[in-house]
Amino acid sequence: MPESGVERQLPTDEARDLLQLVRDIAQREIAPRAAEEEEAGRFPRDTFALLSSSGLLGLPYDSEFGGGDQPYEVYLQVLEELAAARLTVGLGVSVHSLACHALANFGTKEQRSEHLPDMLAGGLLGAYCLSEPASGSDAASLRTKAVREGGDWVLDGTKAWITHGGVADFYTVLARSGGEGARGITAYLVPGDAEGLSAAAPEKKMGMKGSPTAQIHFDGVRIPDARRIGDEGQGFQIALAALDSGRLGIAACAIGVAQAALDAAIEYAKGRSQFGRPIADFQGLRFMLADMATQIEAGRALYLSAARLRDAGLPFSKQAAMAKLLCTDAAMKVTTDAVQVFGGYGYTADFPVERYMREAKVLQIVEGTNQIQRMVIARHLAGPETR
Repeated sequence: MPESGVERQLPTDEARDLLQLVRDIAQREIAPRAAEEEEAGRFPRDTFALLSSSGLLGLPYDSEFGGGDQPYEVYLQVLEELAAARLTVGLGVSVHSLACHALANFGTKEQRSEHLPDMLAGGLLGAYCLSEPASGSDAASLRTKAVREGGDWVLDGTKAWITHGGVADFYTVLARSGGEGARGITAYLVPGDAEGLSAAAPEKKMGMKGSPTAQIHFDGVRIPDARRIGDEGQGFQIALAALDSGRLGIAACAIGVAQAALDAAIEYAKGRSQFGRPIADFQGLRFMLADMATQIEAGRALYLSAARLRDAGLPFSKQAAMAKLLCTDAAMKVTTDAVQVFGGYGYTADFPVERYMREAKVLQIVEGTNQIQRMVIARHLAGPETR
């Protein structure tokens, strides 16, 4: 893992110490194992246990329930550092935070007191269940059913593309408890060992092979009403609120991957000689590196600007969509250019840039495709589409 040239502007000494802790863990525990474990498709559960015991799985949440009381401005830079070391870890922390969001922001005091300490700092790992085989971008059309039976709810259906599917300790699940459309959806907190819950075999993916992505099946899963989050019919509102924050997490992860690719490209360009001089001396390549660095800095500035709006309690949905769009497109471009800097070597698994390029692609898809982000941004600018 080459030394990064990132100069961070952090709001407190505590935040600077936190980022140094994260960088130390990333360089010592995460990066050295990343290539081998990704190739083997091994999920680093021990790494998430370490992050939990280090207080890094609940950073943006209230310390009363085991969180870190950190602003998003700081939390997202932690994600960036983790993703630069290994995207499976950075994205995994982002997904875990997404899975905690519903309970932390819409749960009752009793629910939060009972569940959040273990979710935030007790070693548990979460997953977020919104998408379905026939319901991706059109999330409001989901079909998984939740039927009230006395004091319980019974869940039946299938969720798709679930990060941590089959290894999560809890699932935040959006299911249809009422009529059609967005108003018929309710949120639930489902234990990972609930009877009737099962996971399909993980998807075979082009990247992030160490992060299991699987369908989750609910076959008569019975949970008490005490595990319903928010009001009946409030689930879609809860989901959208979580996705705004989750998109910032994806943006930060994208910049982390892009930064790792740039750092590797710079190190290689300075050490590789052709025609009697380092290839970093050639203007065509120097301009390529300059463009890569500029895209990264622009993306980082945009996601941090959106995070500061969130931290101030101001609307940030448009800026979150913009950050997700810009940062993930930049990551795809930067990682592709990094492969080009390496030439033929960049196309081999002997160097990490081919993995970065494969991993960057998924970031343009998850948490709402970049086409959906453009729709969100346009609605903020010009209002809803006319029918």
